[in-house]
Amino acid sequence: MTDEQLDEDAPIFAIAAAAELASMHAQTLRQYDRIGLVVPGRTRGGSRRYSLRHIRQLREVAQMSAEGISLPAITRILELENEVSALRRQVRGLEQQLRAEVQQRPGARVFAAGATGAVVTLRQGARVRRATEVVLYRRPAPDSAAD
Repeated sequence: MTDEQLDEDAPIFAIAAAAELASMHAQTLRQYDRIGLVVPGRTRGGSRRYSLRHIRQLREVAQMSAEGISLPAITRILELENEVSALRRQVRGLEQQLRAEVQQRPGARVFAAGATGAVVTLRQGARVRRATEVVLYRRPAPDSAAD
């Protein structure tokens, strides 16, 4: 089985194995869990289970900590990385939906704005007639309004 076939979010590593893979002491992992830095999954019995993503995060934490970054800053960085990952997954899903929609609807329609600002549906390949009208506005003279 290759790394591409493994679910990186599957909580499969016990704390001892995760600590070894991350080159950390198990007590450090417990501390990171307590402060919410890297929070593993739990078994029904309450044992911690770490995923490949957790191991990668633990390694990142160790590197950032060695570079002098504070734990609260590391926490924020990890939160933002998780948010970016979630948004990327959402974008991939939306792209798949769009591809499916395009494949299911041959001759898909194109939309344009009409002269009034309303949305106008056009067949693919149809050209939009361009409006060339010019509207000239003249302010009425003050005394001509009274006539």
